[in-house]
Amino acid sequence: MAVNQPPFPKMNPVAGISLGTTNAGIKQTERDDLLIMEMVEGGSCAAVFTQNAFCAAPVHIAKSHLGKNPRWLVINSGNANAGTGQQGMDDALKSCISIAQLMQGESSQVLPFSTGVIGENLPIQKMTAVFPNAIEKLDETNWQQAATSIMTTDTFAKGASKVIDLKGEKITITGISKGAGMIHPNMATMLGFIATDAKISQSLLQNCLFHAVEHSFNRITIDGDTSTNDACVLMASGCSKVAEITADSKSYSVFSNAIESVCKSLAEAIVSDGEGATKFIRIKIEQAFNQEEAIMVGKTIAHSPLVKTAFFASDPNWGRILAAVGRSEIKNLNVEKIEIYLDEVCIVKKGCRATSYSESAGQVVMDKNEITVTVKLGRGDVKEEIITCDLSYDYVKINAEYRT
Repeated sequence: MAVNQPPFPKMNPVAGISLGTTNAGIKQTERDDLLIMEMVEGGSCAAVFTQNAFCAAPVHIAKSHLGKNPRWLVINSGNANAGTGQQGMDDALKSCISIAQLMQGESSQVLPFSTGVIGENLPIQKMTAVFPNAIEKLDETNWQQAATSIMTTDTFAKGASKVIDLKGEKITITGISKGAGMIHPNMATMLGFIATDAKISQSLLQNCLFHAVEHSFNRITIDGDTSTNDACVLMASGCSKVAEITADSKSYSVFSNAIESVCKSLAEAIVSDGEGATKFIRIKIEQAFNQEEAIMVGKTIAHSPLVKTAFFASDPNWGRILAAVGRSEIKNLNVEKIEIYLDEVCIVKKGCRATSYSESAGQVVMDKNEITVTVKLGRGDVKEEIITCDLSYDYVKINAEYRT
């Protein structure tokens, strides 16, 4: 199930970045479940990772390899290789060694990523046996195949692509992501892989990614669960004709905004595909004192099972939203200054139900599959937006049956 499932977009090839997929039979044999990405020599690579203390073996390995001029990514779905101890570390490293031998590179130039069931050992022999198949298919145009290969409970492949013009020359930004459940990014994201042909230093690329992720993937939540495997990678091949982007150049803000735009598109696609989701919900917090409290209020609403189930039922039970705002641990909150809206319908004003509100007006909004909740705190001028979905019967069913 998905809310307004978008068609898979046109994916502009990124010069210097190739992708190849194959099926290793990790959990299923119906579609490809293994992806290899290659970047030409001389590019730069940035990444952010989950802050979950039980981070998966591939996260540990990828972190240690990030500063060693990575050129290859190897990603599998169907098995998270998390909670697997030393065996998991050995298996993740074996995948890097195998790719390096096939590509005549160094194992430290390979970043591994996994997604799927936690606590089961990676079928590393199955994977290494088909690495040559994926390598043989390496091509700059294989973005849709790549997006499909990293899916787990996703119901559709997720991609975004953008071309920007800088001084008469073009820079391409294209990316894919996966995620539908265990989504409350904290760093980081589920799995996201973005590529560009821009020339940019690793340190500046890392700053750009931090900013983009903070305002995209870190503003979504489906169920409040931060995964052991979250990671987002941004690779820059340097193959564009545009001069190197520097921090003090006018090009940097244009480039940074474009990276953020791609990340936001991928993040919103994840929420649209939330496990069992029937509603896409934007929570806008306005008039906050600072960013921290705006995010806190937004996420308190987004994580409330009572709020989420009310949206699933299309029930204008506005008291649940009011209660969530009140328990968001904002100090010295003056409830009489707060206003709450469902789309344009004011439901709360001066600490109680708005005199203009009617149940029928609220019902019209709740019957929609895309809804905006706006909370005006009356404390300042800071704005933030959190994106989430409802909580349905199907969410419970999907996750109850996840290993069967």
